[in-house]
Amino acid sequence: MSSTLRVRGAAQAIDFYVDAFGAVERFRLVEPSGRIGHAELQFGPSVLVLSEEFPEYGLFGPTGGKDGGSAIHLQVDNADAVSKRAVAAGAQLLSACADQFHGERSCRVRDPFGHIWLIGHTIEELSPDEMQARYTKLMRA
Repeated sequence: MSSTLRVRGAAQAIDFYVDAFGAVERFRLVEPSGRIGHAELQFGPSVLVLSEEFPEYGLFGPTGGKDGGSAIHLQVDNADAVSKRAVAAGAQLLSACADQFHGERSCRVRDPFGHIWLIGHTIEELSPDEMQARYTKLMRA
């Protein structure tokens, strides 16, 4: 399974994802007009597909800084370092890195194209039952 991000300015978005998150561009398909119809970016073992918006087909990226109802979870070796690199490249820090109940250290950023990224790394291995117990405790507090 892969996900597709739609953005205004796909070439700039590719440059950002390479710089901020260390993505590797596998290839891109470009229309004669220069609009990127399909590009594949490798993030570790995962591939993310990216394209320009296609208003003529009703396909748009996020607008106006609003949460689009989804987020990309990016598992990294060091969430603090990657979030700093992303902010330096132009992302907006939405929540600073912190240790989470589910055994991960993570933060949240919005990239310059409106997409939300959850950046995290594992700090302890927990079973689903352990996570549920911690979640229940957290929600009761």
